[in-house]
Amino acid sequence: MEPGGGGTGCCFLYYAYGSNLLRERLLLSNPAAALCAVARLQDFKLEFGHHQGRTSSVWHGGTATIVQSPGDEVWGIVWKMNTSNLSSLDKQEGVEDGIYVPIEVNVHTQAGKLLTCRSYQMKHYVCGPPSPQYKKVICMGAEQNGLPTDYQKKLEAIETNNYAGSVPIMEEIEAAMKAKEINSA
Repeated sequence: MEPGGGGTGCCFLYYAYGSNLLRERLLLSNPAAALCAVARLQDFKLEFGHHQGRTSSVWHGGTATIVQSPGDEVWGIVWKMNTSNLSSLDKQEGVEDGIYVPIEVNVHTQAGKLLTCRSYQMKHYVCGPPSPQYKKVICMGAEQNGLPTDYQKKLEAIETNNYAGSVPIMEEIEAAMKAKEINSA
């Protein structure tokens, strides 16, 4: 960080519970994100839905959101991000289109620390299943980051809409994953 660039607020913590669990997905538009911790969000549950009943044009199905639900929990990843990435993250989450709104959540890391993070919640949605491709990205991210096994099983059990068409972003993610394998070989 160059001197004078953003002062003390150079970074923020972002809590990801959906497709951004997968490193390659987040890094497409936020290459500087750094993994901070695996963490649990208490009294929330994971749901999938269509904003105002419209299917996501990116994922061709419902997308993930978190809903307050006493006694439930959601597992995810805390990413440390540069404040300069805030606008690209908001854009990815559809904030300007009013699809998701930023919220502040307190999550517990596996080491027992409490962290206050930015996360996103979908507004005005109609529940609906995700596409198999979107579910796959979430499940791959959960596995990649070692989320608890029983939570991974819960993700694996999510019903999808069986969409079988092309999902260009999925192709981008898979290409990024392949490139990484080549580089680390």
